[in-house]
Amino acid sequence: MAKSIIKHIPNTLTCCNLISGCMAVISASNADAWHTLLWVAAGALFDFLDGLSARLLNVHSPIGKELDSLADMVTFGLAPALLCLMTLRGFSYPNAIFASYYPYIALMLVVFAALRLAKFNTDRRQDTSFLGLAVPANALFWCGLFQMNLSGTAGAPWIIGGLVIIFALLMVSEVPMFSLKFKNLKWADNKIRYIFLIVSLVILLLLWEEGLSAVICWYIILSILTKGHQ
Repeated sequence: MAKSIIKHIPNTLTCCNLISGCMAVISASNADAWHTLLWVAAGALFDFLDGLSARLLNVHSPIGKELDSLADMVTFGLAPALLCLMTLRGFSYPNAIFASYYPYIALMLVVFAALRLAKFNTDRRQDTSFLGLAVPANALFWCGLFQMNLSGTAGAPWIIGGLVIIFALLMVSEVPMFSLKFKNLKWADNKIRYIFLIVSLVILLLLWEEGLSAVICWYIILSILTKGHQ
C-alpha cells in the first residue's frame, strides 16, 4: 500500500503544477499580471519538486514524463503567452488592423514552447544541461516583465513583439544553457551556479518581482559566456 502511494507522489505534484497553470491562465485572461506571476511561480515550484521526488524515490515512468510536458505547456506556455496577448491589447496602435491582429504575435510563445518541450523529450543531449531556453525560465521572464508599468514606454508594443520573437527562437535554439541541478555543494563543481544565484539574489533584493526578467537575462548571458558549462 505504501509503495503504491509513494509511486504516485511525483505525478500528484505534476498535477499541482497543472492546476497552478490553469489558475495562471485565468489570471492572465483578466490581465492580472501579479496573480499570474504567483501561479506561474507556484507551478515552477511544483515542477521542481516533481522531478526531485521522482529522482529521490526512483519512480520514473513514461506517463509521468508526458504528464509533466502537458502541465508545463499550460503553466509555462499558455499562461505567459495569454498575459502577453492581453497586455498588447492594452496599447494604442496606428490603425484598427494593427489593434485587431498585432497582439496575436504573443501566440508564438505557445507554439515555440510546444516545440521546445517536444524537442526536450526526444533529445538525449539535454539530460544534464539544456540546449535552448527552458520553458519555465521563459515564463518567468514574461511574468516579471509585466510587473512593470509599460504603458508610458515609447514603442512598448513593438519592443514586446521583438522580445516575443527573440525568446521564441531562444527556446528552440542550440544555445547551451547550464542547469541549476546541484549534484553536490562543492564550489569547484558548481561555481557557475553559485555565481548566478548570488547575482540573482542581489537583483531580486533591489528590484523584487520586477527583477525577474533581469534575472532571466542574466541567466542567458552567463550561459552564453560560459557556453553552458557546468
